[in-house]
Amino acid sequence: MPQPLTSGLSPSRRASLSALLLSPWLLPHVGAQALGPVQSGGSHGVQLAMPWPPGRSPQGFLVSEKFDGVRAVWDGQVLRFRSGRMLAAPTWFLSALPRVALDGELWMARGAFDRLSGVVRQTEPDDEAWRAVKYLVFDAPGHHAPFAQRVAFVQSTLAQAQQPWLMPVAQREVSDARALQALLQDTVRQGGEGLMLHRADAMWQSGRSDALFKLKPEPDEEGLVVGYQAGKGRLAGMTGALLVQMPSGQRFALGSGLSDAQRRNPPPVGAWVTYRYRERTPSGMPRFASFLRVREAE
Repeated sequence: MPQPLTSGLSPSRRASLSALLLSPWLLPHVGAQALGPVQSGGSHGVQLAMPWPPGRSPQGFLVSEKFDGVRAVWDGQVLRFRSGRMLAAPTWFLSALPRVALDGELWMARGAFDRLSGVVRQTEPDDEAWRAVKYLVFDAPGHHAPFAQRVAFVQSTLAQAQQPWLMPVAQREVSDARALQALLQDTVRQGGEGLMLHRADAMWQSGRSDALFKLKPEPDEEGLVVGYQAGKGRLAGMTGALLVQMPSGQRFALGSGLSDAQRRNPPPVGAWVTYRYRERTPSGMPRFASFLRVREAE
């Protein structure tokens, strides 16, 4: 028999969840003013990708693998998460970075996101564990030049650093939409997450624009947890679905993909979660959305 959602929680947490579960939807009127901005999941002056339009030609873009890592921005002195919070890394790691602004992903290997996240989010860095971490750099935000020239700058700068864990992300040109899909399928077949497409002539700018896109077999997005829906039948006493607010402000029920453990102890209201979906409805809602993970606090 399933355990109640509130079992094993602190008294304050239990009381909060018990109150929220009194109605089918939680906090139906909580919005951005109460829970903070929802525009970019707490990003801090970084460039963000939009979904790649189906069938579009990739000519004029440089294409790279989308690495499932932790975004890390180096300003020449301090390493930060994309939210702007300082990232605790070993002294040897930081001292080897060049004194220019860099943007990239901390990464271990394909399929190793959870292990990586556990290492790089520690407040006191584990020196030995960090030896397995690579910094894959894809941009130089402080270099005032089109993206193609920034790529060349990154390559030459990192070559001078001579650190095997400090690597430029490989970029390539792709001839047409068919070749792009073939590259995507090959990347995913080898365990990759997808592709990134950056307009070669674009200057750097923060936020979302037509300069940077992501292409995955199933698109994903981040949303803000604003409530819960009580479970029924086998899920009675647990969370049936998360009430998620999209960057657009629209809300929907996200139940698919949650484990029983997550249903017993769901992500808290105010948490950011990543979900996959196949396509959108005409009104912009995700079809066949499935929970992927909680975005750890930064």
